[in-house]
Amino acid sequence: MLSIISLPINSSWAQTASIEIKVTDIKSQKGLIRIGLFTNEKDYLKNTAIGKVVKPEGNELIVVFENLEPGDYALSVVHDENENGKLDSNALGIPKEGFALVNNSVGKFGPPTFEKAKMKVEGKNVMWLISMKYL
Repeated sequence: MLSIISLPINSSWAQTASIEIKVTDIKSQKGLIRIGLFTNEKDYLKNTAIGKVVKPEGNELIVVFENLEPGDYALSVVHDENENGKLDSNALGIPKEGFALVNNSVGKFGPPTFEKAKMKVEGKNVMWLISMKYL
């Protein structure tokens, strides 16, 4: 007797991607480098969708985020030199620690919006080169 098993094929399955992030111009090995990916405006710069924390060992480092669904991603990198879990700023809101955003995007008074900072990831592996800024 011949049995046939039929399984549905989901054509909406998307190929996942990886983002390799090379962070350069790290000024010291003090503290931690906090790298966060964001997927929407509501959580942007507040709640990371995916994050990694790395101890710097030189003036650059590489971090890889794997198995990402296709979509829009914004990135934030903070050199948390005093390891308090946040980007410290002065009374005017100017960062006192190193930071970087994807596309090296900037806002007029503060960080750019998610719309300006996002990059599209479309099911293939990509590399982002990010340069730290210290003000």
